[in-house]
Amino acid sequence: MADRRRNGRRRFRNVFLISMVVFIIIFSYGYNMLDKMKRMDISTDDSDLGITEDSLNDKDIINIALFGLDRKDPSSVGRSDSIMIASLDKRHGKIKLTSLMRDTYVDIPGRGMDKLNHAYAFGGPELAIRTINQNFNMNIREFATVDFFGLEQIIDVMGGVEIDVHPNEIKYINTGVKGMDSLDNSRSPLIQNAGVQPLTGRQAVAYSRIRKTGSGDYERTERQRAVLEKVLRTGMNAGVAKYPRLLNAMLPYVETSLSKPEILAMGTSTLTSRIRDIEQYRIPVDDHLKHATIDGVFYIIPQTLDDNITLLNRFIYEDMKD
Repeated sequence: MADRRRNGRRRFRNVFLISMVVFIIIFSYGYNMLDKMKRMDISTDDSDLGITEDSLNDKDIINIALFGLDRKDPSSVGRSDSIMIASLDKRHGKIKLTSLMRDTYVDIPGRGMDKLNHAYAFGGPELAIRTINQNFNMNIREFATVDFFGLEQIIDVMGGVEIDVHPNEIKYINTGVKGMDSLDNSRSPLIQNAGVQPLTGRQAVAYSRIRKTGSGDYERTERQRAVLEKVLRTGMNAGVAKYPRLLNAMLPYVETSLSKPEILAMGTSTLTSRIRDIEQYRIPVDDHLKHATIDGVFYIIPQTLDDNITLLNRFIYEDMKD
């Protein structure tokens, strides 16, 4: 009996040691892989980032600005075709994705009133973050960007994403795919039928950029959040052993202000907090906006901005969605 107990303890100790060695190898490999990621330092000064004493702050909630860039030349700044706030909410065990409509009429520091997505083209991520913080009373200090060709590669490595394609979307997905094909002289598969189906990276990017059907840019932000949610869920469910391969594919296409220790801390926090829910929101909300044409240019005007700020803060910090 004593020998059996000793053998049992020995087996447990061996399994534990092997597990620890495997974890350390994966962790170390992942840490080194982060060198493939492009880093851009931005100011840490609150005034430069548009953060005021009135901005809400919660140590258990981290907000990061996400920019999807529309650029064909990686050396250009590009416009932020997709703008989101990703909130890692450890308090409620959720990741929250909030789209900011790119045509929103806001005050861009040093530039005056203009479309929100122009801030990135005018001054890169730092000005874009400052614009978001000042107009929506946020406390964002970090960002991550990916251009659409990078997103395509990331989705392909993950094996594609499953999307419910509507009949009115098929034409525009295929048009988008052909447009991207013309840039790299390729010939990608097209969508043949509507319904739930796996999309390739190129098809998913074309899907997320549709704006000429349905409710235009409003539905486009829904599609963008749907694709990003699928990517996040795939990553969260991949298992630790698959992380190095995913990192190897993803990181060359990502630019961020986050350091390696910060990224690893956030990843560890996501795992240990058992975050599994992903929720979505959009600002301005339907009942608090209007459309206007100013000097021949279309804008979405928050009505009022204070109401939208209140709703945004309630969603991110109080876990309430109206």
